Parts: sequence; structure tokens; C-alpha cells
Amino acid sequence: MHFHALLHTGHTCNRFGSVAKEFGSSVPAKVFVQGMSLLQLRTFMEVYRRRSLSDAARALAITQPAVSQHVASLEAQLGHPLFERHSRGVRPTAIADDLAASIGSSLDTAEAALASARARSVRLSGTIHIAAPSDLLGEMIAPRLGPLLERGLDLRLHIGGRDALYAMLLEDKVHLGITASQPTDARLAHERLGEEHLRAVASPALVEKIADMPLDEALNSFPYFAYDLDRPLVRTWLEANRIEVSRLPAVTAPDLRALRSALCAGLGWSVMPGYLTEAERSACTLAEIRAPIVVPTNTFYLVWARSSLRHPRVAMARDILGQALKM
Repeated sequence: MHFHALLHTGHTCNRFGSVAKEFGSSVPAKVFVQGMSLLQLRTFMEVYRRRSLSDAARALAITQPAVSQHVASLEAQLGHPLFERHSRGVRPTAIADDLAASIGSSLDTAEAALASARARSVRLSGTIHIAAPSDLLGEMIAPRLGPLLERGLDLRLHIGGRDALYAMLLEDKVHLGITASQPTDARLAHERLGEEHLRAVASPALVEKIADMPLDEALNSFPYFAYDLDRPLVRTWLEANRIEVSRLPAVTAPDLRALRSALCAGLGWSVMPGYLTEAERSACTLAEIRAPIVVPTNTFYLVWARSSLRHPRVAMARDILGQALKM
């Protein structure tokens, strides 16, 4: 069932000539005779990304009838339906796909720039919610939060791995996230912060025992520890060095600092980001297991929901935190 083009709004903005060119002959020439308001376009993008009128309304802090009105007004100007209803929300048409591809990133960039400019022109206060894995939050992020506090912001820190972190961002439970994975969801944007080497480590005594054996045999003989059964860091190191360890990890914990303590006690080996074991390697309580081919790297990203940057407070926090966390 299509939204019918019944309503118009009186607010207009400059015509999107590049969008018209993008549509080519698939959209009638009359499409861009009337201007499209930024609010209408933002509403369209929220519905497009969330596939839901009600979710878009919550994200924009407007009513669902207002969302329907904005979409209907755009459809009237385009002369084509943008969405079809189905049991779980809405489904975009081909015209909607073209429009989103043409304006989505430009609209996000413009709104973020405006929010950043507003943030620089006034003193902002309020609360920013930040999520990250527990070890990253404790070791790398918490010590670098000073610039945000100096700007008068209150901070609420949340713990979450990749999937939980993305869900919190999309549900507007947190404003910013830091993770070692690059999001693929179009509703999320990201900025590269830097990278860390992934180093296989164990106690010096265990490293000596491993050195006396063929490496693949040694790594399969001694217990190893991982974040979870998917063992992301261990798997990355093993694949980069063409080694197969078929047994499951002896210990898993969603906080690498707990695994670090077990390593220092000589209980096994693991793979960790360099920043988590730098002090221990310097103090010789941990030693590195030499990589036969390469020491792989892990890239970290600052992630946010695209819609969140329309708030000056969030835009400011994103800019400040991004600078503070650059590696």
C-alpha cells in the first residue's frame, strides 16, 4: 500500500539539481519545480534507514502523523511513491533508493557541519553516553576523557561488545561507541582512530617452553585464552601466521584484563592488543611469542548513528573524543 501524495508543506530549500540529474529520465521534470525542505528530506532519510515510520518519528522527536505528512509531501513533489507498507514496516521503492543514494551522505555532512558550528558558538552542557568493550574503556578511553569534562559535559560509560554496541547506538541508548570493527549498517557512520599490533604473549617461562618446540605443536599443546569462543584476536593472529589451533580456548572472558592476569600467572598463552601488555612486557612479567610471518594489526573506530549528529552536543563530543583517542 503506497503513501498517497496528498499534502504539501510551505517550507522550501534550494533545489537539489544534482539529485534531479541522478534520477535522469526515471523521474518527471516537474519533480523539482517545488523545493524540498530539509526537514522533509531528513524525515525521508530516517524512514529509509530505519524502515519504520514509528522508529523515524522517535528518532526525530516528532509525531508519526508528521512523518507521514513529510513523506506524502515528497511523494507529491516527485510524482512517485517512495515506500510501500508491509507487516513489519515500510519497504523503499526504486525511486527511494535513488533519492537516498543521491542525498544521504550530503545531508549527513551538512547537518553535522551545522551542529559542529553551533557547538563552537555556545557553551553546551548535558550528558553524553559512550560505549566500548570493558578493557578498551578502562585502559584507553577513560584516561582520555578530560577534554569532554572540561567542556562541561557529564559522561555515562557503558560496556558492550560489537553487536551490543551497535544495538545501543541504533536504539539511541548511547551517542558514541568505540570498537575494533567497522560497521556496515548504513545508519551508522565511523571514523578511524588508529591501530594496534596484536601480539601473542605468555609468561617468560612458558615462552621458553614454546620456543623449544615447533610453534604449531606448542600452541596446540598449551592452554590458551580468548575473549569468547569465536576467539577474534587469536584467530586473526593464527590466520596471519598460517597456524591452525583446533582446540577450544581453555578460558574465555569478555574482559581482556582478566585474561592478562591469568597470563601473568603462567597459566597459558593468548593474543592481545599491544597497549594491554606493553607495561607487562617491559617489566618482563609477560613475553612475546615470536610471530613466524607477521604481527597483525587491529584497527579501532569511533562509531555513531548518523541521525545523532544533528544535536550540537553530540557533534561536539564526537569531534573532541575523536581527537583525544587518535592513536
